[in-house]
Amino acid sequence: MDLDQLRTFDRIVREQSFTKAAAYLNITQATASMRIRALEQLLGAQLFVRGRVVTLTDQGMTFLPFARRIIGTAQEGREALRRVERGRISIASLRTLVSPLITESLLRFQEKYPAVDVVVREGRQAQIAAMLHEREAEMGILCWPNIDPLVVDLIPLVVMRERVPLVVSPEVAAKLPAQPNIEEVLALVPRVISLRWWQADPEIAAALVRLARTSVELPTGPARRLALKGEGLGFFVNSAIAEDVRAGRLVEIAPVDFEPLYRDTAMVVRSKAALERPMLVDFIAEIARECAHLGEILDNRLAQSMPAA
Repeated sequence: MDLDQLRTFDRIVREQSFTKAAAYLNITQATASMRIRALEQLLGAQLFVRGRVVTLTDQGMTFLPFARRIIGTAQEGREALRRVERGRISIASLRTLVSPLITESLLRFQEKYPAVDVVVREGRQAQIAAMLHEREAEMGILCWPNIDPLVVDLIPLVVMRERVPLVVSPEVAAKLPAQPNIEEVLALVPRVISLRWWQADPEIAAALVRLARTSVELPTGPARRLALKGEGLGFFVNSAIAEDVRAGRLVEIAPVDFEPLYRDTAMVVRSKAALERPMLVDFIAEIARECAHLGEILDNRLAQSMPAA
């Protein structure tokens, strides 16, 4: 079984004619017939009912999706090889950091490398770790330190600390005293919004959920809308609500009996060999610039590993 046989089979199905399929493939009708006979002999089944209009047998109908899957996989593989020839970078990031860290970085990177393909995948912590483990991504952005037992050999290049403020709507904030305690805050909101910003919830975040009358666990989008309507409060990473705070749509509060929260994230690779690719190092450096704007840089091994200008 070869791809020429499968492509001929697929084209005959589409054209319902050996003659039209042969013309499309730029081969003779005899060659098309020979390929199908060889394929049928290999499979031990008749694939077509020959006639003025060629139709599939039940065996041919059963085999068709498998043939197309093989053809599609081969095409994807060929395209992947073409991308490697042009240059390709694949990274994976926590969903909450794709927009604040990668958008502007990507624009600057592609000004310098306009022909390079860039693949950005997003997901939760475990998904990012799995992509790194399976070599689907060369670099990952995830919570740090990583406690996933399946992937322990990650090398941090840049570690960033981001504030995770507690926010409420302006209407709720206006009813609070200057230095509220958490009970006074919870008396004004119907629920606490729980978001999975961490691998394991810090005790402060867990305590807030325990104290609440009710709690909901939501993705960022609906959680933010709930907070904007004054229907809940929650710990949001600063990058998710910074614009809302600047615009006055949300207000940061600091209950006197609750300590501030932070989230540490890191850009990581599986091996230092990844830094032998100048394109990847340049892209990581661009993302590191955004990290410096977004939070506090706790560690920058990338800068230490890069040659002095």
